[in-house]
Amino acid sequence: MCQGVQRTATVVLYFDEQHCHNPYIYIFPPADGRLSPLSRSKKLYVPVAPNFADIPGMEVKYGAGSLATFGDSSFPNPSKYRLQQGCHNASPNISDNIIYGNTAFPLVHRTAEEKMQHSDRLTLERQKLTVCPIIDGEEHLRLLSFQHNCITRIQNISNLQHLVFLDLYDNQIEEISGLTTLRSLRVLLLGNNRIRRISNLDNLVSLDVLDLHGNQIAIIENLHHLSDLRVLNLARNCLTYIENLNGLDSLTELNLRYNQIRIVKDVDTLPCLQRLFLSFNNISRFDDILCLADSASLSDITLDGNPIAQEAFYKHTVLHHMMQLRQLDMKKITEEERRMASVALRKEEEKRRESHKQTLLKEKKRLTISNIAHQWESQQNRSAHLPSSQENNEDNESSQNSRSTPYVFPEETRSLDSLLNKGTQGLPVLDSHLVEIEGDTVYLYGSGALESLDRNWSVQTAGSITTISFNFIDFDEIVPVLPKLRIRFPNSLHLKFKENNLAVLKQFNALAQLRRLEQLTVDAQGNPVVTFTLWKYYVMFRLGHFNLQKINGMEVTQNDMVMAENLFGVLAYVASSDVPYCRLLSFLGDCRKKQLCYLLEAKGKKLGTASEDGNDRRKLGGENANRLALNYTTRDSQTEKLEEAKDRKDFCHSYIQDLVKEAADINMKNESLQKLWPQMFIELVRDAVIEIRNKDSYMKLCLQRIASQKS
Repeated sequence: MCQGVQRTATVVLYFDEQHCHNPYIYIFPPADGRLSPLSRSKKLYVPVAPNFADIPGMEVKYGAGSLATFGDSSFPNPSKYRLQQGCHNASPNISDNIIYGNTAFPLVHRTAEEKMQHSDRLTLERQKLTVCPIIDGEEHLRLLSFQHNCITRIQNISNLQHLVFLDLYDNQIEEISGLTTLRSLRVLLLGNNRIRRISNLDNLVSLDVLDLHGNQIAIIENLHHLSDLRVLNLARNCLTYIENLNGLDSLTELNLRYNQIRIVKDVDTLPCLQRLFLSFNNISRFDDILCLADSASLSDITLDGNPIAQEAFYKHTVLHHMMQLRQLDMKKITEEERRMASVALRKEEEKRRESHKQTLLKEKKRLTISNIAHQWESQQNRSAHLPSSQENNEDNESSQNSRSTPYVFPEETRSLDSLLNKGTQGLPVLDSHLVEIEGDTVYLYGSGALESLDRNWSVQTAGSITTISFNFIDFDEIVPVLPKLRIRFPNSLHLKFKENNLAVLKQFNALAQLRRLEQLTVDAQGNPVVTFTLWKYYVMFRLGHFNLQKINGMEVTQNDMVMAENLFGVLAYVASSDVPYCRLLSFLGDCRKKQLCYLLEAKGKKLGTASEDGNDRRKLGGENANRLALNYTTRDSQTEKLEEAKDRKDFCHSYIQDLVKEAADINMKNESLQKLWPQMFIELVRDAVIEIRNKDSYMKLCLQRIASQKS
């Protein structure tokens, strides 16, 4: 190979200081030939000898930074450049060739001997140039370097139409211009300048390498016509959004390191892209780089330094969606890693789906509770505005019916449903009640949830329930199901109430129906009774037979029980003093009825007789008899009793009216009989005397009557 390029070729070698084993080489034939970028691969390898710079006839450029993959500055660092021809400096006194005349631009003039030695290349590095000098008589130049100067504008090179390699690295150029006539240009190096826009490259259709790293470019644009471009370096710019890559059909390497990129698009439209470098950007979601998974040619990618690389399943996710990758973050991928990534990602996907399902269930629960709360609020608002006349006894039925079925204003329902559905992308809000079990607690939301107490609960589930929470359910609707709690949840010890219209102390009397109770929690929200100063003491007194341990999270002490007895003991005695035993029996169960009967029989009394000794009423086992008189009747029960009493009254009134009418008729008939009886008696005597006056004829008539009766 060395003989093939000796004295006939120029080799430009770029490599990274830490990865010098993988150089990127450009060979420039002296004749009009195609620029050939070569890199180490399985098919093609250009060996680089340790004394490569000493090979005669070759010009070698060294630099830190790799055009291929290494470092953010993919092109040479000019501070480590050197130009060699054999062992001699190509331009020992290059400043002597720059002539500053009367014109605005300096002139570059080389001697015939210098032109003979370097006919197709010119290096003007580190000459403190602020403008491009006029290069006279160098129309055949193919390689031109202005590295490390202070040039602000590209100009005075339009006559170099055979130029193939142009290096303007590390200058102060603000705009790409002056390249219109350079149709043969293959490599354009504009790194480390002040360029803000990609423009004026329309005529560079043969461009193979474009380096724009270290500029101020914010948008990728005006590149669609560069169909032969194979290497594009946009590292260390101001890019946030990657797009407009259509038309770059030959692009094999794209360097986008050290930007502020958040979203990547159009990469899947690059049919030849093999290496993509996105290290140290702001990519935080896999959804923002989905187009990478659709690229069939991509084999090497870097994403290190991005927030996404900190994810637990970062590597597994990338490998699962990009099976064609050979390297990730400069590390070779093995088949075992692919297999493990597939398995791990499958498990993670299952977890994600389950998590999503739980999220949906929680959101549906939240919406359902919100809907129940809205119906409850509408019901309370409607009840608050009912006329006082509707609270009379004759209107109890209508008021109870309106209360048992939650009323919801149609306009409010539509607006609520539309708002909730819009917020949850179509999740329906149709349920008006909710039953939920969390650990040892069952939560009941809405009056419809009470019906769940009648369903078939498993023994294990029912036995594990120790706490029952009632939410947005009127207390009067809870009272009828309290006896069911003793059967359905035998281990329940704690009741919670929230938004239940607990407004009077006597409502707590209904809780005496329970089997046992150790804790009671009454939320102040929707339960005005909590504002009463003595409500806790009343609960302690009325439910004293349960030996309550906590009320609203506070321990019940013996002193509290004594205080409760002192406050309400007399009240209970007064309430029970005038209650007859027949009424008292209605408060008791069968067991306590037997106890009462036994107690009365021991004293020689009969069931139902009055007792002068009030102690008899207080010696019923378990619950104090005085407290039995402190009961609670729901509005529905009161209505039923009132209706029953009204029916009994109507029946009695009708029955008495019938009796009075019948008695009046009998009396009237009796008076009529008394008036007619004397005349009737006379007529009877007269008829008897006339009939028996002729004895024979009378006997004959009697015999005929007897014979006729027999026949």
